[in-house]
Amino acid sequence: MREVRIPAYAKINLRLEILGKRADGYHELRTVFQTVSLHDTLCFRPAREAGISLLIRGNEALSREAAEKNLVYRAANALRRELKIRSGVEITLQKNIPAGRGLGGGSSDAAAALLGYLQFTRKRIEPVRLLEIAAELGADVPFFLFGGRALGVSKGDEIYPLPDLEKRTLLIVSPKEIHVPTPDAYRWLHAPELASLTKAAANHKLLRFCALCWSAQEESLENDFEAAVFQRHPRLAQIKRGLLRGGASEALLAGSGSAVFGVFPSPAKARRAVVGFPHDQAFVCETLSRARYQRLTKGAWAG
Repeated sequence: MREVRIPAYAKINLRLEILGKRADGYHELRTVFQTVSLHDTLCFRPAREAGISLLIRGNEALSREAAEKNLVYRAANALRRELKIRSGVEITLQKNIPAGRGLGGGSSDAAAALLGYLQFTRKRIEPVRLLEIAAELGADVPFFLFGGRALGVSKGDEIYPLPDLEKRTLLIVSPKEIHVPTPDAYRWLHAPELASLTKAAANHKLLRFCALCWSAQEESLENDFEAAVFQRHPRLAQIKRGLLRGGASEALLAGSGSAVFGVFPSPAKARRAVVGFPHDQAFVCETLSRARYQRLTKGAWAG
């Protein structure tokens, strides 16, 4: 079998609205996902021994003992069992997307593992079953099988494609010293604010969100986590102000944080703004349309 390489692209949330708490304890979300060109890379090579071997390199490398808990291993192993694959595979994951920053690196790695393993083994699987396996790995893993711009509803695990917008240049700033676990971000949301979401208020928010999704115009950025996370980590608010001062037309917390991204009129202006963040990781990248995303990942989700 040949060597297969596949990128695992990061995402941002162009909008992230929390409508309230559900009866099952989760939160009802409406979000707009958008894939961006910042990516990890997975490489699949034949192995002499049966099973899966995973090596992780880069800024988020894991110990060998922890590798089997990684989403890449779990994704490949799920397909191996589903398709009864006996041959061995060595997977190398090169990490570039910082973890715990709201950029979806782990979920993207899992989806890329599914896509790459199918390419590597030349196996086919029904798209519905592939989506089921992806959903079992994580709520937003199915999104990364498709990419582009998409609507996430319910717990964020129901994904619907949206029309792609004009390509945007982004500068993503990831502070090395700040990590925001998603459960913490939810706890930081003020309980009175959630409790005050009456049915009428939630419906108004939902209708406004739907109107933005159907619109051909680019929606303004919004993230309901931002105020609560910025209150606990003022440094992130400083990063946002720095992006705006550096020429960004808009800036926003990425997911539940702690990365912050700015939208710039050109790559050159984004690169010039990097100097304002000498102590942080900074990535100049661009948004990826669904067609480009599927071309770069070779559309393996379709079997």
